[in-house]
Amino acid sequence: MKKGFYNRFWRWHFFAGIFIAPLLITLTLSGIGYLFFPEVENQLYDDLFFGDSESNEQLTIDEGMEKVEKDFHGFAVTKISIMEEPYNTRLTLTDEAGEQKYVFLDEQNQIVGSQDAANTYSNVMRSIHSSLFVGGTPVNYLVELAACWAIFLLISGLYMTFKGKILTRKANGSKNFRNKKLHALIGVIITIPMVVIIFTGLPWSAVMGNIIYTTASNNAPELELNPPTSDINEIPWATRQEETPASDDPHAHHHGGSSQSEHNEFMISVGQLIDEVESENISKPYSIVYPSADDGVYIVSKGSNSGVTGLDVSPSEEMTTYFDQYSGEYIAAVNYEDYNLLQKWFTWGIPLHEGHLFGWPNKVLNLVVCLAFLFVIFWGFKTWLSRKKKDKFSAPPKNFKGLSIGFIVLMVLLGILMPLFGISLIIVALIECIVIFVKKNKE
Repeated sequence: MKKGFYNRFWRWHFFAGIFIAPLLITLTLSGIGYLFFPEVENQLYDDLFFGDSESNEQLTIDEGMEKVEKDFHGFAVTKISIMEEPYNTRLTLTDEAGEQKYVFLDEQNQIVGSQDAANTYSNVMRSIHSSLFVGGTPVNYLVELAACWAIFLLISGLYMTFKGKILTRKANGSKNFRNKKLHALIGVIITIPMVVIIFTGLPWSAVMGNIIYTTASNNAPELELNPPTSDINEIPWATRQEETPASDDPHAHHHGGSSQSEHNEFMISVGQLIDEVESENISKPYSIVYPSADDGVYIVSKGSNSGVTGLDVSPSEEMTTYFDQYSGEYIAAVNYEDYNLLQKWFTWGIPLHEGHLFGWPNKVLNLVVCLAFLFVIFWGFKTWLSRKKKDKFSAPPKNFKGLSIGFIVLMVLLGILMPLFGISLIIVALIECIVIFVKKNKE
């Protein structure tokens, strides 16, 4: 029975590695690329981030925005990223089709330059990492499934290493055994940090992300009415889907509904809003998101995982503040102290995953773990090839007997924790049952 347990782990470990290795390599390489996006973008976009325009005329922030919307016809400002020096202010513009541009303003609020949002280095790396640059729900599910099976690979590898006593057995001179031992040793070393990296990335996934967010939102502060849209990446993860309070619109009978790209004439100016923000002692950097409707509010937030160069803050400094769009009056705020335990855990976990929780040491640690993971994948294939017989697939031996209780319990627990993994596990089990049925009929 124990042999059956080991062989089944070995067989599933082998086939999982064969099928998802290309995905894992893609996700790991794009993750490494995203790890250093602030450093890369500071060099690539030096003129936009830190440069000056040719004009020395001082404009107000609102005059600068008016000029931007005039120059970029069809687009309207939907977000404003107020940075600390020496970074320029970044405006996010959106058109009716949902396409976005970034426009940068210098200290005089004059236009420095622009870029297409979808083609920036950070957004390209993030798109590859989260949806293989293809996008769509099926691809997002596929990426999440690969992450879940990666956890199974690590756990099953850990079990086989210690159950087979691979690390304690003396080398028998076999090249295959030496390859297996090195593969197992590096795998054991990186198992815990790699599982942490994978799990701290799952809040952004399709299925588990929603489950984690729903669970984390229990007993969280509730704000009423108009929820912020899901594509606002400056809003902290912990309050991204929270309902927000509404503005008291004294002019509701004067105009119709507005959208994110249509600002009504009764809203306070951004300059006035910034004065209100400063009066609440909210320091830079922070982002301002426009109201999405007549009864919407200005959202002013500081996030630890914004994905915008120069905008991230420490998790303990996170905040999401709401201001009335007509009076500028402070309405409410959700701070880090208001988060529940799970929200706080992921508020620290996500920047750990992204590599900027504790500066360069975090980046170096993540880089080493990712490179080691790539090495484990490569060495696993090398180990297989060293024992592979010519003209044969040389998969681990079939063993359909001895399905232990421990194996079933572990698989059920992993399936509950990771629903997509559980669904795929059922499919794998059905395939094995079909194989058993066919085998019996042939005997």
